[in-house]
This record gives sequence, C-alpha cells and structure tokens, in this order.
Amino acid sequence: MRSTLELVLRRSFDGGAWHGPSVADALRDVDARTALARPVPTAHSVWELTHHLMAWTREVTRRLRTGLAAMPIEGDWPASPTATDPDALDAEWTRLRASLDEARDALLAELADFPAERLDAPVQAIGEPLTYAQMVIGLAEHNAYHGGQIVLVRRAASGRRPTTAEGAAPEPGRDPAQITES
Repeated sequence: MRSTLELVLRRSFDGGAWHGPSVADALRDVDARTALARPVPTAHSVWELTHHLMAWTREVTRRLRTGLAAMPIEGDWPASPTATDPDALDAEWTRLRASLDEARDALLAELADFPAERLDAPVQAIGEPLTYAQMVIGLAEHNAYHGGQIVLVRRAASGRRPTTAEGAAPEPGRDPAQITES
C-alpha cells in the first residue's frame, strides 16, 4: 500500500500520471510575471495556486507526523507578493518553487517512515473522517485538480493553444499514457 501511495504522490508532483500534466509539468517554464498574472479575474493566479499546493503538502506532512489536523500554517490561500521589483519577484518565485519541491521531498520521506499498519487508521480531520491513506490520496487528487487549474490559467494568460505536455487534449483514440511529446 505504501509503495502505491508514494507512486501516486510522485506522479501527481513529477509526472507520469494518466490524468495528464503533473504539477511540475504545469509549472514548467513559468516565470514570476506569468505566475502573478490574473487573466481570469475570478480565478487564482499560478503564484497563489503554487503557494496553496505547497501549504497543503506541508500540512499533510505535519498530519502524518502529529496526527493532528489544522489549516496550513501558511494559510489556505496565502496572498501573492506585493513587491514590484522584477528581480525581487524572480527571486521570490524561485524560492516558492523550491519550497514546493522541499515540501514534496519532506512528505515522501515522512510517508516512507510512516508505519504501514497505521495507513488505514483514522486521522483527525477537519470535515469528514478519513484514514491516513485516504488523506495521502486526497493530496494527490488535490495536486491533479490544481495542476489542471494552473494549465488553464496559463492558457488564458498566453492566448495560445498549449502543447500536450501543458495539458492539451490528445488526439482522439490516442492513449494519453503513451504521449511523450513536449
């Protein structure tokens, strides 16, 4: 069970999932200016989505460690930066991306050390009850959902049709798992 959970998480973060682009695929080549853009006024920016993903990845790691549920320490939807200096924004975006990668690595390490016999045990939850395994699967689903949002915001910001690696639908009859073009 643990190896399956690790695989599902890795695929949601790094690629190879059948659903389409991973978080890493969705964020590939995004610069700070693009990340801050809000082409759809009612949608979150790529920056906000990335911060949200990082915050919840850290929260799931914390729940595995402590068994206690809470909202992410960083907040559910942390605010975008208010700085306007391009160099400062680039540096902050680079730090945020690195923080997401570090959060992913910490989660995978925590899951690797988590007792297998506890995966089906209930974890304290905000909302409906769930097990540790369901919580980890939920984070992978969360990543897929928000990764898709990132793709849509990028499409709206660019005005161009994305490549398959960015989330374009494959040709009819083509197996998405076999697509390797970028």
